[in-house]
Amino acid sequence: MTIACVGITVLDRIQRVENLPTTGGKYVAKDYYEVGGGPAATAAVAVSQLGHRVHFIGRVGQDGVADTMLTELASYGVNVDKAVHIKGASSAFSAVLVDDEGERMIINYQDKSLSRDPKQLESIDFSQYETVLTDVRWPEGAKYALEQAKLHNIPTVLDADIAPDPIDELVKLADHVAFSEPGLEKFTGCSDPVEGLKSAKKQTDGKVYVTVGSKGCYWLEGNELCHEPVIKVDVVDTTGAGDVFHGALAVAVAESKQNRESIVFSNTVAALKCTKKGGREGIPTRIEVDQKLQK
Repeated sequence: MTIACVGITVLDRIQRVENLPTTGGKYVAKDYYEVGGGPAATAAVAVSQLGHRVHFIGRVGQDGVADTMLTELASYGVNVDKAVHIKGASSAFSAVLVDDEGERMIINYQDKSLSRDPKQLESIDFSQYETVLTDVRWPEGAKYALEQAKLHNIPTVLDADIAPDPIDELVKLADHVAFSEPGLEKFTGCSDPVEGLKSAKKQTDGKVYVTVGSKGCYWLEGNELCHEPVIKVDVVDTTGAGDVFHGALAVAVAESKQNRESIVFSNTVAALKCTKKGGREGIPTRIEVDQKLQK
């Protein structure tokens, strides 16, 4: 069973601060470290940690940052052979601030010379995958992957976070549309996540979900609103929690779990990740997750 994760990989340059800044000024970091990030890439690590083969499919430049990111992904067991290398481009990176409560602020930069043309994906046989996950940071690539998955009757998961481009086409194509709370508000214009879900459901035949941080996840079963809270953990760092949730959801879909079981599973994986710093270091193994679920 192999899962494809299509989208962005970035280098996260993380600085620890006591409190997130609310005004301009100079601030002193308590710690600094670099790790790979990006929604689809981190989801791919989660898939691997949860015991499945996974291919990361995304754009990188031909630079040392790309080498570092792909080497790190491979160290987690992620297959990176299908990464798209773009000559002359710089790979993406993010400045990340994380406070003592585990909350974070992320500022991402993508080089405009990172070609958005999905043509290089035409050489990939998408029929080999059990599930296809895409983020919204490479909309052309995501659209192509979602179309290929639909052609081969492969279930899909869309990580519907905030995006610089409209995501209407992606939402219509995906079987499982998992919004972040800000992503849902931007997509629907509704500040209330429940009303936002109802609005989003009118625009897709897929299932719609919204993660609301410590409040868990809401989703619709037909017209019925469902909710699953998160387990209580000692939060160290929320970086990557949403990405890990989506990777776990892709695993749940591949394993044909029922809706509530899928969300309990995904919530648990994301919560356990938050007990350690970094977007990937804290991702639990399948054994750790299963042990937690059995308690």
